[in-house]
Amino acid sequence: MSLQHLSIYSADMPELVEKLVQTPQMQRLDEIGMHCGCEYTNLPLYKQSILPYSRLMHSIGVAKIVWNFTKDAAQAAAGLLHDIATPAFAHTVDFMQNDHLMQESTEVKTKSFISNSAPIRVLLDKHGVNVDDVNDYHKYPIADNDTPMLSADRLEYTIGNAHTVFHTDISKIKEIYDNLVIEKNEHGNEELCFRSAEIAKEFAEIALKNSYFYVSDEDRFSMQFLADLLRYSWTAGVVTDDDLYSTETRVIENIKAVEGYSTVWDDFSQISKVKASKAEVSGVFRAKVFAKKRYIDPLALAGGKVKRISAIDAAVKRKIKRFLRLDFDKWLYEDK
Repeated sequence: MSLQHLSIYSADMPELVEKLVQTPQMQRLDEIGMHCGCEYTNLPLYKQSILPYSRLMHSIGVAKIVWNFTKDAAQAAAGLLHDIATPAFAHTVDFMQNDHLMQESTEVKTKSFISNSAPIRVLLDKHGVNVDDVNDYHKYPIADNDTPMLSADRLEYTIGNAHTVFHTDISKIKEIYDNLVIEKNEHGNEELCFRSAEIAKEFAEIALKNSYFYVSDEDRFSMQFLADLLRYSWTAGVVTDDDLYSTETRVIENIKAVEGYSTVWDDFSQISKVKASKAEVSGVFRAKVFAKKRYIDPLALAGGKVKRISAIDAAVKRKIKRFLRLDFDKWLYEDK
């Protein structure tokens, strides 16, 4: 469990976070991927990626970023634990539960996962931290905030994908990260901010590349395909709730052990190219999938003032608007 980009976030972590990482509940996340099951397909982008990039790696990265900027162990622990209740294939389960536009259904178990873990409670007690201090990272603006602001969570998966999927050089990632400071945003809240507008623009370009990646036809189709397979498997008892909250390996083994379901899994794993059509196609699995549009409009210092990069750079503003105009009203199907 090691990705090079994690090393740039912080040279150390508080003892509480280091110990929490070793609990069974967090170690489970080492077998939950960041790409919602799409990494099991044959899509070229994933075949060329540096994998695995797990939810555990992401969570450690978020904790390190929060610790680096706040030096607050409770906030860092909340950042670490924010994905503790993530099920197998992560947001694909939101698709399965018809919550793919909000993607909140997979967060509802966070407090119970923490409260019901004896090892986690013991560690929190030892360090004088309450469960309520760590069960909702949304309360800490450096850890999380509303789109399009920049938080540790958004920063980490943007950098993580820049490194693992788009092969951005680690020296460029470090240059971007080292340019960040904390400033007050237009709402009077603390937010990560770039000292250089030029570096903020570079980051915004990388973030937009990531935004398109997350809502690509390939990702939306693959997630809906897998969500339907999971729903049918769950309805038939092939996959249980306990399975979904174990590991992806266990869920895949259960599906592949049952004739018929195994064939559908093989079909899913062989997806390599997706086509789109305004007219509904017949005779194949097809899906019309709308998506949550994730994007970041980071803060930057310009002329002694803190502004969104879209207010500083007209080209970035146009690109963000173009992304937000994406039309998902089309049918997707596999091009075999």
